[in-house]
Amino acid sequence: MAGKLIAGNWKMNGSVSFATELVEGLLGKLNQDSVSADFVVCPPAALLGTVLSLTKNSDLAVGGQDCHANVSGAHTGDTSAELLKNIGCGYVITGHSERRTDYGETNANVNAKSAAALRAGLTPIICIGETEDERVSGDTLSVIKTQVTESLPDDCDPDSIVLAYEPVWAIGTGKTATPADVEEVHNFIRGLLNDRFGEDGAKKIRILYGGSVKPANAAELLAVSNVDGALVGGASLKVEDFWAIGAR
Repeated sequence: MAGKLIAGNWKMNGSVSFATELVEGLLGKLNQDSVSADFVVCPPAALLGTVLSLTKNSDLAVGGQDCHANVSGAHTGDTSAELLKNIGCGYVITGHSERRTDYGETNANVNAKSAAALRAGLTPIICIGETEDERVSGDTLSVIKTQVTESLPDDCDPDSIVLAYEPVWAIGTGKTATPADVEEVHNFIRGLLNDRFGEDGAKKIRILYGGSVKPANAAELLAVSNVDGALVGGASLKVEDFWAIGAR
């Protein structure tokens, strides 16, 4: 397995000037320091052109925040995985809890979008995670099992996918799962992947943790068993914070 993957989800934030300043700051860090982690930024679709023009021939990868399951068609407002690949993206987030909640995306939708990403040659960052009610009721592992089983496309190559465990109750709330909570779920996910892909195949899949990851807690979370990186929200909007999470 490669080094840690640190992915920044900008969500619906930013502007051309903001993107330029942030990306140039990150590129400056990458050019000055030698780090083992891989960094990827996922800006809003309208800023992809700006970010991609700045990151060309650099070590900073770029991803979309969503894609449509179809190659083309009458889908106003949507973007195909093929188009994301065509303009230079390497990744795309699928199944983020905000998509599942705000747009009613099901595991079947996430599966189809992830399959589209793979078809186009993108690496999907497939998001899974339980709500606070599901955790309180003791259903965390059953929810995770269902999401992993139903969201991953059939016959997908373990070399080509990334999973991101984001407990919904810890996204943008300031709450963070304890290292013990994270370890339990990540070890459980690895076991599910072992069952599906075999131990050697499962080892190829990076499992990210997301949910109020910041410089103050990143080292502790990234040291947890089977945590292979982070999907970062708010902290990815500041050069120093985002860099501090992965450059260790």
